Amino acid sequence: MNAQINENSSDVAVLIGRFQPFHRGHVVLLQRALVSAPHVVLVLGSSFQARNAKNPFTWEERAAMIGATLSEEERARVSFVAVRDYYDDTLWAAAVRKAVAQSAPDAVHVALVGHFKDASSYYLNHFPKWENIVVESERAVDATCVRRVFFEAEDLEISLSVLDDMVPRAVRQYLKAWALLPHYGALVEEHRRIVAYKTAWKSAPYAPIFTTADAVVVSGGNVLLIRRGGYPGKGQWAVPGGFVEQRERLLHAAIRELAEETKLALLGSTLEGMLVDVKVFDHPDRSQRGRTITHAHFFDLQTENLPPVEASDDASHAAWIPIVELAGMEDQFFEDHFHILDSFLSLSEEPS
Repeated sequence: MNAQINENSSDVAVLIGRFQPFHRGHVVLLQRALVSAPHVVLVLGSSFQARNAKNPFTWEERAAMIGATLSEEERARVSFVAVRDYYDDTLWAAAVRKAVAQSAPDAVHVALVGHFKDASSYYLNHFPKWENIVVESERAVDATCVRRVFFEAEDLEISLSVLDDMVPRAVRQYLKAWALLPHYGALVEEHRRIVAYKTAWKSAPYAPIFTTADAVVVSGGNVLLIRRGGYPGKGQWAVPGGFVEQRERLLHAAIRELAEETKLALLGSTLEGMLVDVKVFDHPDRSQRGRTITHAHFFDLQTENLPPVEASDDASHAAWIPIVELAGMEDQFFEDHFHILDSFLSLSEEPS
């Protein structure tokens, strides 16, 4: 429903985004939200995850940079709520509704502010009980372009000067200070590697779809994890896995990658007998490298003993991690691997 909303006709206006980072296009949306309702809730998506070149800023950092652009009166009217990526539209929409209800419990009339820039804006249709305020895009700027400038310029001052027309002055100053933190150099390198990866596939007649297989292995209340040895996600925790070879079945690919990365000394036939479940994870945005569909295989060794493991191949470290510790490690996982584990092990509370 695309009803016309008069100024302050709503109890609360909602603005959803990743804001990675907050740019002048977002400013237009936020100002529209501020004239539409006395209370504005900014939903900061892609929260609680490890930093990567697509999502370099934590939700707290994004709240701080947005708050720095507001007047004291405006800041008093704006609330920030953080929502994780569920890679499931129904769960994600429920989490957003729950977060907004908690932030504005007395709101009856809720308006959703946004603009349909491309296919990624489909999320605006997930809230049929909220009225839409559709704002036409007045600026040809998006966060992808801002990150490209921020991560690719050889001279930071030149990069920041280019960003003058893309981001508010307060955000520019925030980025200048943030670039002094150790995260910046690692993310510049990750961005470079991803650009190179995508460039290598540009000559393909069709955009490629990659197929991978992962192995979720549990034993005695522990799960077998690796730390990634290279970019993207260098140093982050992940489940063992990798790309499927040309003449390989999915199950065999999962078992091969498991052996290569952890040296788990179990026969493939033994592991096949311990397979409990297989799930497909195919969200279009689950990987920075491009459209990647993975098939996660859940193995239960059904023993209290922890077989020895040793990192090898693409892994820099392999370890058995107690399952009870995983919920507190969400911001240390590569891409959607926490959610892969969550789907098998029920680590987080689902939104009601």
